[in-house]
Amino acid sequence: MRITFPILTLSRGGAQRMLAELANRMFRLGHEVTVVMPSQTAVEYPLECPVVFSAEEELSEVDFPYGDIIVSNYYTTVPVAQRASEQGRGIHVRLALCYEPTFLPGNNQSFASYHRVKHLMVLSRWQQETVRLNHGIKGRIIPIGVDAGFYNMHLRDQVRNPVVSAIMRKPEGGFSGHREQEYLLEQLGTVKALHPEVTVFLLTPPGEFASSSVLQALRTDPRFQLRTPSGDEELCYHYNEADIFVSSSTYDTGSMPGLEAMRCGAALVTVYSGGNLEYCRHGQNCLMSYRHENRLAADIAALIGDRDLRGRLALRGEQDSARYTWERSVEIFQNELYEIVAKQA
Repeated sequence: MRITFPILTLSRGGAQRMLAELANRMFRLGHEVTVVMPSQTAVEYPLECPVVFSAEEELSEVDFPYGDIIVSNYYTTVPVAQRASEQGRGIHVRLALCYEPTFLPGNNQSFASYHRVKHLMVLSRWQQETVRLNHGIKGRIIPIGVDAGFYNMHLRDQVRNPVVSAIMRKPEGGFSGHREQEYLLEQLGTVKALHPEVTVFLLTPPGEFASSSVLQALRTDPRFQLRTPSGDEELCYHYNEADIFVSSSTYDTGSMPGLEAMRCGAALVTVYSGGNLEYCRHGQNCLMSYRHENRLAADIAALIGDRDLRGRLALRGEQDSARYTWERSVEIFQNELYEIVAKQA
C-alpha cells in the first residue's frame, strides 16, 4: 500500500511516538510510506521512511503524494487530508490519538472534525464508546504498544528506600490540564511529608524543561529530583529506578507511560483516565482511584508501607503489559487498512 501520514510535529509524547512507530514499521513491512510535515517543526523521533516538508508553515493538499491511504490524526490535520483525498490522493482514514473536544482549546472545530471522515481508528474501547455516543461513528481499535527496549533491569533487587517517580510535562500552552499536575505535586508532597526517606523523581522531556519556567522552578524544590531523559534508553533506566510509578492524568485514550513503567517492573499507582482501563486492573496489577476520591497519596503510601503488595502488583503488571507490543499494534493497523482498501475497490 501507498500510505501518507500528515504529521504536525514529532516532539516527545505518546501520540507522536505512536505515529512514528506505525510509519516506520509499516515502511519496514514493505509499504510505500511518506510522512508529510510543515516546514518548521520538531522531529524528535527518527523516521526511516521518506519525509516531505511543506514549503509553507501549514500543510497544503498539494504536499500529499498520490497513494492508497491518507492517515490523519490531530483534528487540524483533518481538513487538509480530506481535501487531498477528494483530489484522489488516497482514502482518508483518521487515527484519533486523543478525543480533543473535551479537554483542548477550539472544541467547536475539533468536535466538527469527527463529522468529516468516514473511516476512524481509536486507541481504546473507552475512546471508541465516547466517539460513538457523541458522533454515531464506531472507530476501529488500534492498541498502543511498548518498545522492546523497555524491560525490567532488576535494579530493585538492591535493598534501599523506595523510589517514587512521575512524568511532568510543560504546563504552559494549555495542553496539560488533563494531566492534573498541580494535584500530582500536592499528592507527592504529602507522600514526602509522610515518608521523608522516599526519593521522588520527576521525569520531563529535555526540550520542554528548557522552555518551561514552571518546570525549571521545580529544581529548587527540595522534595523532588528532576530527570530529563533524552531517549528510550535513559527513560527505561529511570522507569527501572522507580519502585512506584504515579500517573495523575484524568483523560487519556491510551496512557502510554503507565504501561511502559509496568513493563519495566514498577508498581503503578494511577488515576482513572478512561483509556488506561485497557491494561489496568485495580488491586490486581495496579492501584487505581477516581480523581474525586482524592486517594492518590494514600495509595502511594500504602505501597511504600507494604513491600509484598508492591511486589505482587509490579509482577502482575509486568506480565500483563507483555501483550502490548508495537508488532501487535502494527499488525492490527495493517489489517484494518487492507480491509478499508478492499471495500473501497
